[in-house]
Amino acid sequence: MDLVFIHDLRVDTVIGVFDWERTIKQTVSIDLDLATDVRRAAATDCIADALDYKAIAKRIIEFVEGSAFQLVETLSERIAALLLAEFPVSWVRVRVNKLGAIRGARDVGVLIERSHLA
Repeated sequence: MDLVFIHDLRVDTVIGVFDWERTIKQTVSIDLDLATDVRRAAATDCIADALDYKAIAKRIIEFVEGSAFQLVETLSERIAALLLAEFPVSWVRVRVNKLGAIRGARDVGVLIERSHLA
């Protein structure tokens, strides 16, 4: 299994359960690990044969900016489902970090793994 990754993709979105959180945008950091076969792209050295991580990043930014979930769990699940449905990947690992959610903690969030089989 080969992995293409995008780490620390920062997106502003409405996220949270408290009333004050529903009125502001907060920054989340998203890590994506995407299982795909890179052999053809490596052999041809052609972008058309590669997983387009720029297109993935743009799609995730668009989706997350337009969302307003209460839970990072829901946001993570929806990102995973979108990636599996719209891009040629067989497995994804999605980590959503709600920056600043707990005083004294650098990272707070959810890490999920999903595949077409699950």
